[in-house]
Amino acid sequence: MNETMKILVVDDERPIRDGCHRVLTGRGYEVITAENGQIALDILAKGPLDIILLDLKMPVIGGKEVLEVTRATYPDIPVIIITGHGTVDTAVECMKNGAYDFITKPFQIDQFVLTVQRAADKRKLEQKARLFEEENIRNLYDLNLEKSRLKTIINRMANGVMVTNRNLEVVLHNPALMRLMETSEEIENPAPIAKIINKASLIDTLKRILTGESSEEVSISQEIQVGKNTLRAISAPALGPDKSIAGTVTVLEDITAFKQLDQMKSDFVNMVAHELRSPLVSIRQLNSVLLEGLAGPLQEKQQDFVKRGMRKIDSLIQLINDLLDVAKIEAGKYVQHQVPTDIGKIIEEIVALMEPGAREQGIILTHSFRGLKPVQADPKNMEEIINNLISNAINYSPEGGRVSISARGFGEYMEIKVEDTGVGIHPEELPKIFDKFYRVKHPKTRQVTGTGLGLAIVKGVVEAHHGAIDVESIVDKGTIFRILLPVIEPTDQSQKDNPSE
Repeated sequence: MNETMKILVVDDERPIRDGCHRVLTGRGYEVITAENGQIALDILAKGPLDIILLDLKMPVIGGKEVLEVTRATYPDIPVIIITGHGTVDTAVECMKNGAYDFITKPFQIDQFVLTVQRAADKRKLEQKARLFEEENIRNLYDLNLEKSRLKTIINRMANGVMVTNRNLEVVLHNPALMRLMETSEEIENPAPIAKIINKASLIDTLKRILTGESSEEVSISQEIQVGKNTLRAISAPALGPDKSIAGTVTVLEDITAFKQLDQMKSDFVNMVAHELRSPLVSIRQLNSVLLEGLAGPLQEKQQDFVKRGMRKIDSLIQLINDLLDVAKIEAGKYVQHQVPTDIGKIIEEIVALMEPGAREQGIILTHSFRGLKPVQADPKNMEEIINNLISNAINYSPEGGRVSISARGFGEYMEIKVEDTGVGIHPEELPKIFDKFYRVKHPKTRQVTGTGLGLAIVKGVVEAHHGAIDVESIVDKGTIFRILLPVIEPTDQSQKDNPSE
C-alpha cells in the first residue's frame, strides 16, 4: 500500500491553496489544488485520492454539490470542509450529510494539521480494515483466530464497531462500542446481541438485513438513544464468498454534540424571532394610528412614506412568522389539530378570495374536483399550503396566463394539483426549491418578493400529514405542483362519527 497520502485542496482563494500546499507538502503529503468544484470533479475522475479539503463557497460548482457527488461516487474519501465563521451552520449540515470534519478560516496551523492527520489515519485504517475483511470474510466464525490482527485497528477507532453472524451473535466488537452503549461488563465473543444492545429498533434492522429485505449494496442509517446521548448506527450486510449474507456489520457514532448544536440554532432563531415580532407589531400599530389621522392630518407625501414603511414592516413580520413556522415544523409541533377536512371547500374559499386579484393581473384562475374524500388534517395548515401554492402560481405567471387547481380521489390518497403557465423552473433548480431560503432566479420575476421559506413550510406541513409533494416544470411553459394526502376510509370515518361503537 502506498504510504504517501494524496490530498486534493479545493478553494477559489489562491492564498488558501498555496498555504495548504506549503504546509502539507512539508509534512510528507502529496498535494493537488483546484480553484473550483468542476476542476475538482475532473481531477477525481482521473485517479484515486485519499483526502479532500473542500471550500463551500466557490464559482461554477460549490462545495455542497461536490460533496454530494463525492459521497455518492467516492464514499471512502474523507472530506474536510473549509468554511468561514459565517457558514459554520452549513458546515455542520455537510457533516450530517457525510463530511468527515470542518475547519474554519483563518487556520490555526496546529489544529489544521491535526485534523488532516486524523483524516489520514482514518483513511489508512479503513484501507487496512478493507484488506483484512477481504482476506477473512470467508468465515466470520473464525474471526476470533484473527483477533490479534484486528485488535490494534478497532481499538484505535473512536466509533463503535460490531459484527454479528447469522444467529445475531456478536463475533467482533471494540471498546468504543461498550463505551457508547454505557456498558462496563466484559463480554467474550461470540455473545448474544442482547448482552450488548437492547434497542429493539436496531435489532429489527439487523434482522431485516439478515432476511435479505434490504438491498445488499445499501447501508441503513438510524438514530438510537442511549441514556442522554444520541447515536447514529449505520448497518450493512456482511457477505460470504458466494455473495450470500453471512452476518451484519454496524458502526455507531456519537452525534449528541451535533444534535445539541442544531437545537441551539433552532432555539436562537426562535428567540430572536419572538423578540423582534413584538416591537414590529407595536411600530405597525403606531403607523396605523398616523394613517387614520388620529394624531393629526397627514399630507399626501407623508401618507405615502408611512404606507411604504408599513409594507416593509409587514414583510419583516411575515419573515418572522415563517421562521417561527419552520422552527415549529422542525420540532414536530406545527400540526396541532387534525380533523376530517373537506379540501374542496377550502379550495373554493381560497379561489373566491384570490380570483379578483388574479383577474387584475390578467390571470385566469380556475378550479375543478372529482371523487373527493375527506382527509384527516389541520384545516388551517391546508389553507396555508394551498394559498401559498396558488399565490406562487399567480405571481410567477405572465399576464394572460392560466392557473388551475384540481383535486381528485386517487386510490387511498387525495391528489391536489396546482398548474400554471408561468416562467417555469430550470431543471438544475428543481431539487433545491424546497430548501429553506432558496428562491428561483428569473429575470421576469425579480419584482416578486418573498422569504424563500414558503415551499419549505409547504413540504414540512405535507410530510407532517403523512403526505408527499413533487414538482414538474418546463422553462417558459409552466409548473405543476402535486400533493398526495391520505384519505379517511369510510370505515375509519364511521368510527370517528360514532366513537361509542
